[in-house]
Amino acid sequence: MSFVFKSIAHIQLAAPKGSEDKAKRFFGDILGFREIEKPELLKKRGGVWFEFAHYQIHIGIEEPFTPAKKAHPAFEVENIEDLKSHLSKNNIKFIIDGDLPGANRIYINDPFGNRVEILEWL
Repeated sequence: MSFVFKSIAHIQLAAPKGSEDKAKRFFGDILGFREIEKPELLKKRGGVWFEFAHYQIHIGIEEPFTPAKKAHPAFEVENIEDLKSHLSKNNIKFIIDGDLPGANRIYINDPFGNRVEILEWL
């Protein structure tokens, strides 16, 4: 083959119309992702974009909206125990999942019901 996949450009999660402030609080204030400017032509669609390291998370508006219950992004973190404490302090519920050998793993839902996996390799 003459083509090569280089990286993931972004992950998109759907959200209902008018949910930008909730997305900013959850992904920005609680998870600590940095909000980035959307291109001018795309702003009219709504939604909000974030980044961390060299990854982008796009929260896009979808009508009608249905949350992703099984499909999900998975984020690797450092100090997941501190994250669990931080989530608890912010009233974010998480489910501990010990089924992946070698990983300390949890699942959370964003404010719109989309599933998000977070793990730390042991």
